[in-house]
Amino acid sequence: MRFIPRRAFLRVLGLGAAAFAASGLARLGSLAWAAPIEVPADPAEAMRAVLGNARPTKGKVVLDMPYITETGTSVPITVKVDSPMTAADHVTEIHVFADGNPVPRIASFTLGPRAGKAEISTRVRLARSQRVTAVARLKDGSYWSDMREINVAQGACVDDDEGTLGSAGGAVLK
Repeated sequence: MRFIPRRAFLRVLGLGAAAFAASGLARLGSLAWAAPIEVPADPAEAMRAVLGNARPTKGKVVLDMPYITETGTSVPITVKVDSPMTAADHVTEIHVFADGNPVPRIASFTLGPRAGKAEISTRVRLARSQRVTAVARLKDGSYWSDMREINVAQGACVDDDEGTLGSAGGAVLK
């Protein structure tokens, strides 16, 4: 059995990687990121982009968050939805919107019956005092919501010392 010296092996490996990159096949994995994501700045438009023309009904959703916070840097929120989470009746999506943020849709979650319970907890950034809305979509296509007002003493989505709103913020998880 003949052994290849380590340097010769690394040279061949490097040449193979260079050939792969030059062939253009390495770009195939990045095609999914090529298209920019449209992010509506208007809160009503952001909700319409997710819900279409559906109007959420108040109820079944409980949005738990503080009524006042010293800073909007990391505000804890919990969204609970009254659902048995069975295959026939479960929550499919939970969306969180903040109408005072530069990007109003701050989080989206996809759930299924194997989630066990319809509850999410996370932390969000808030630019200023505003209204936060949680919307849940059930398997039957119905939308349910809850809304809370929060007083933010110092906003988090700022770019400079003057406190102007930035253009990036919020998370979209799906």
